[in-house]
Amino acid sequence: MQIIKVRSHVGSDGMLHLQVPVGITDTDLEVIVVFQRITPATEGKTPEDLGWSPGFFETVIGSWEGELLVRPEQLEYEIREELL
Repeated sequence: MQIIKVRSHVGSDGMLHLQVPVGITDTDLEVIVVFQRITPATEGKTPEDLGWSPGFFETVIGSWEGELLVRPEQLEYEIREELL
C-alpha cells in the first residue's frame, strides 16, 4: 500500500478531478479517497499558532539521545490450535 497526499480544488461544478502519478502501468488498483475540507481557521498557521511550543518539532522528532535502542531476538512463532 502506498499513501499519496495531494491538495486539489473543487470547481463550481462540484466535481473533484485528481491526477495522481503512481509510477505503475497496465495494472488494476484499488483506490480509497478520504477528503477533508481545508478551513481558513487552520490553513497557513504555524505550529506555534496551533498551540505547540516554539521549536517543538525540530527538537523532539527524531532526536533520541538516550541509551541505544536494541531489539531483542524474536521468539519462535507460537503454533496455536485452530478456532472452530
